[in-house]
Amino acid sequence: MTKVIQSKDNRIFKACQKLQQKKYRDREGLYFIEGPNLIGEAPAADIEYIVISEERQSDYGEYLSGEQPVYLMAEHLFRRIAQTETSQGVAAAVKRCSWSWEQLSKLCGPGKNLVVLDRLQDPGNIGTIIRTAEGAGYSAVVAVKGTADIFSPKTIRAAAGTVFRIPIVQVGDNRELKALTDRLGKRLVVTSLFSDNYYFDTDISADTALVIGNEGSGVSEELAEMAHIRIKIPMEGRLESLNASVAAGILMYEMQRCRRAGKSSK
Repeated sequence: MTKVIQSKDNRIFKACQKLQQKKYRDREGLYFIEGPNLIGEAPAADIEYIVISEERQSDYGEYLSGEQPVYLMAEHLFRRIAQTETSQGVAAAVKRCSWSWEQLSKLCGPGKNLVVLDRLQDPGNIGTIIRTAEGAGYSAVVAVKGTADIFSPKTIRAAAGTVFRIPIVQVGDNRELKALTDRLGKRLVVTSLFSDNYYFDTDISADTALVIGNEGSGVSEELAEMAHIRIKIPMEGRLESLNASVAAGILMYEMQRCRRAGKSSK
């Protein structure tokens, strides 16, 4: 019978608590996921260990007989590590995936597009953009330093498993971003209120790195100066901008529309 973790001094309980903090996620190269759906999508080889609430162990017998290390935890302790109000009683620590240049260049080769997160702060926006990127056929997500932690529990939930399947690359500053996109042969595309070009009048269907700016201040001035293409979304009424994830969705699916229109015309 598997031993149940009963003490707050247990090393696994402490490790799960620490993974709620970014500095420990960065140090350990791990992040925390919760619920059977996310655990089911995570590559088995990347799961460091699984934690199950003692009260729910009968629901997850398949994990107890699997290959990954599994720990049962007293319900009162599990509630302290759970990140959802109505927890499903199972969570896991997962290794961050690292991507070599060879892998990245192959996945992001000619014709492929990237989305760049420029200092976004809202976990819901970040997770939704990552999820939409996969749906729209984008090949990677690049986060510029200053962007909120992509591996926070809220962002992971909003991304709904996409973090297991799409490369996520973090760069230290705008110059590092420019060097990466140049090396991959991608044009930097930014939104700007001062652009004369609407997004639907500009070809952004291939070899672009679409930059989504901070929710409050938009794309940084330095990055806007580096951009190859500036576009805007038409706005009615008194609005100046849309929610970051909504704008990202419109622009990413414009790529899909252009590609499908191009195929149908051939």
